[in-house]
Amino acid sequence: MHKLRLPEHLVVLIRDLHPEIKGRILGSLRTLDMEPYTGRRLKDEMEELRSLKVKRLRIVYRLATQEEIQIVAIGPREQIYEETYRLIMKEKGGRLL
Repeated sequence: MHKLRLPEHLVVLIRDLHPEIKGRILGSLRTLDMEPYTGRRLKDEMEELRSLKVKRLRIVYRLATQEEIQIVAIGPREQIYEETYRLIMKEKGGRLL
């Protein structure tokens, strides 16, 4: 089993979701705990990240260590990759393209 790390804002987001969606997200987080490579690897500047599909939502995460999975973002497919890119660039102190 892995240690799942979620930023506080994602804990609040999940807590406030509709029960059906919350159940799907929590089920997917359990899947990640058991099978961390189940999500697809992202490309280019986000290649250290993976994405797991949950209906129309995506869970974007990174394998920080062999024991730890960091959840980076959760959101709709239409927006999540742009938002994640902004977060990653901010973390790296880089500029947006």
